[in-house]
Amino acid sequence: MRHYEHLQWGPDTLRLAPWRGDPTIAELSPAGNGRPPGVDTVRQGLALVEKRGYHSAITSALAAEEQHGYLDAGFEVLERLHLLSRGLDRLPDAPPSRRLRRGRRSDLPRLLELDSLAFDPFWQLDALRLDDARRATPSSRLRVTAERPLAGYAVTGRAGTRGYLQRLAVTPEHQGQGWGRALVVDALRWLRRRGAMSVTVNTQEANERALRLYHQLGFSTRPEGLAVLVYRFGSR
Repeated sequence: MRHYEHLQWGPDTLRLAPWRGDPTIAELSPAGNGRPPGVDTVRQGLALVEKRGYHSAITSALAAEEQHGYLDAGFEVLERLHLLSRGLDRLPDAPPSRRLRRGRRSDLPRLLELDSLAFDPFWQLDALRLDDARRATPSSRLRVTAERPLAGYAVTGRAGTRGYLQRLAVTPEHQGQGWGRALVVDALRWLRRRGAMSVTVNTQEANERALRLYHQLGFSTRPEGLAVLVYRFGSR
């Protein structure tokens, strides 16, 4: 499996990899060490990316405080996402007869196929980014439907008392049957058992089905959102 390359200039670190294996698009994102990169670091990253022959660079979904260095370096907003959260004191009921199990390594090919069915091409995960989602927090959990072939999966992470629903995917033919609700409720219960106090999730602004599900399960949309940014070489 390919891995991110870490680029460091002074105290700032960026991570670099081809976007979904595309040799023309670079993902140039913060390294996740809690320090947003400054404009000089982003510019140095862009210089390296351009030298390697990429046509454009995009970021992961960034919070507002992470965007400043990129915007100052000439990045633009490609797509905005909703950020939602809820506490874990009172949890909704899970739908009956929707059995789940622990995800296994052998499930990976089906998970990637499932993900490609559930999301538009830009948002689909490859093996590197699915692994990245699972490693993004100190503690994580992969759950899948017991249905064969797999109907859906969820990646949940925890860092201290904060929980994160990193990924939720259900195939179109199984949507509206309670699988998404079962996976989310299962994630909420696991987080509460592990001592988390709250959970956040993000989704595309146009994903009305996901937004409706999260709101039904007690999530509230936060005023601050996230954004994916893009820089196109030769367009300036």
